[in-house]
Amino acid sequence: MKVKICADSTVDLSPELLAKYNISVMPLHVSLGDNDYLDGVDIVPQDIYDYYAATKNLPKSGARSIEEYREFFEQTLSQGYDAIVHFTISAEMSASYNNARLAAQQFSDVYVVDSRQLSTGIGLLVLDACDMVAAGMDAKAIAERAVSRADAAQSSFIVDNLEFLYKGGRCSSLVYLGANLLQIKPCLEVKNGVIGVASKPMGRYRRCVAKYCENIRRNATNPDTKRCFVTHTKMDEGITEEVIQTVKSWGIFDEILETTAGCTVTTHCGANTIGILYINDGGNK
Repeated sequence: MKVKICADSTVDLSPELLAKYNISVMPLHVSLGDNDYLDGVDIVPQDIYDYYAATKNLPKSGARSIEEYREFFEQTLSQGYDAIVHFTISAEMSASYNNARLAAQQFSDVYVVDSRQLSTGIGLLVLDACDMVAAGMDAKAIAERAVSRADAAQSSFIVDNLEFLYKGGRCSSLVYLGANLLQIKPCLEVKNGVIGVASKPMGRYRRCVAKYCENIRRNATNPDTKRCFVTHTKMDEGITEEVIQTVKSWGIFDEILETTAGCTVTTHCGANTIGILYINDGGNK
């Protein structure tokens, strides 16, 4: 069976990883004012920063329609594949999963996985699926394993400034003001498919990033050692390198992959947002 692994653009994998693992991406909609774009195709994170600087408005993201997913699956299968396993951002965060699921019902060989994650939390499941393809597993078994591992993926980020969260209506003016006064740098994490605040370290950003790294190491009780991601938006000089070196010093992961977050994380969190993402099930699911 020739199986194709696909994902929505929220997967945040680099062009090099997409090419290496032969992953196809379904770009989601991103609207800047009255203009609609496709994530990663004709809009990139720098466009969001530029738009916000000029207008003080944030873009709006949107799922692809059922018909757009149907066309995407049909075109992919026409390239000689017997089956598709497609990954979406958490169903609690977007209509993407439901629309893709409904489109997949029109085929007998398309499996849609609700990742329960965002960004490279999805990417971890996607690359694991690619490993399963290489091992000769069929599409149904790949999808079932991905579903069983979804909640074990650890997706979290530490945010320097709440401005984008506040402007996007994701925190109140009182919280925004208090965070600025107290130099709170919130750590956001995905639990049960929903993103929330895990902790609220205070102080200079670099110091809070170091605390975040310590917490990640402490909570990595049963990590799948095959790979982890260090994923970030536009960062101040040196911070990304410091985080990568810290993760390397743990000696846990065989592969540490650095990626730049796409439009979804950028729109939510803004610049100076970084995360360490891995699967905490020992690789045994």
